[in-house]
Amino acid sequence: MADHSGSGAGQPGDIAEQFDLSGEVAVVTGASRGIGRAIAIGLGDAGATVVPTARTESALEETVDEIEAVGGDGLAITSDVADDDSVTALFERTVEEFGGVDILVNNAGMNPEAALGKPETIDVEGFDQTLAVNLRGAFRCAQEAAEYLQDGGGSVVNIASVAGLVGLPRQHPYVASKHGLVGMTKSMALDWAPDVRVNAIAPGYVETEFIDEALENDSIRESLLDQTPLDRFADPTEMAGPAVFLASEASSYVTGSCLTVDGGWTSR
Repeated sequence: MADHSGSGAGQPGDIAEQFDLSGEVAVVTGASRGIGRAIAIGLGDAGATVVPTARTESALEETVDEIEAVGGDGLAITSDVADDDSVTALFERTVEEFGGVDILVNNAGMNPEAALGKPETIDVEGFDQTLAVNLRGAFRCAQEAAEYLQDGGGSVVNIASVAGLVGLPRQHPYVASKHGLVGMTKSMALDWAPDVRVNAIAPGYVETEFIDEALENDSIRESLLDQTPLDRFADPTEMAGPAVFLASEASSYVTGSCLTVDGGWTSR
């Protein structure tokens, strides 16, 4: 584990060193595919030992293979962030294997069919399920990691969404969960400063399985592109750089912030 307690501004000429995550241990939830997998690989590429976690072991092993392909080290640990015992076991195993946790990336998220629609039609169970994963799960992971993050001056990166900054029709539980995650980021940053930095990333529309169905609709696809100044959707790998930045000493004076990575979508 790296010790960043008391760290401050870097010196001229050491920018590359500030991005180096060698010796650090990173847990990434929802890392079996999409944004989570891309971030896990990016952290490994920057030198961190990465623990990708999700519910599907075979997919996690693929993530580890890709981490190792870029020269990193990884260990797949299955978990369900909506299950308290599973979250506890995840961090116990991580600490047993590596001695602690320096970086936590809360990426696990969902937006199930049961949580879509007008307010009066949404299944309450779908609402609860969405918040259990997207918001409560992130909180529980942060709770379990707190002791180790505080020991070494760690970093938490919460993967929010542009839905945490604006309203979106027919996605009320998802929007509520992501607004909550942005708010929790700010509050947690206040409570844990100066020992732990807590920030969020708000991705725009990223081409992953998460939104594939929506993008298959030509009118929706064109509408979203029309609202995106960069005139394209993001690749999941484009979330890795911002995550490495927020996890590393390159962002040593950044906490309580939400970095928008949306191709300009929220600028309108």
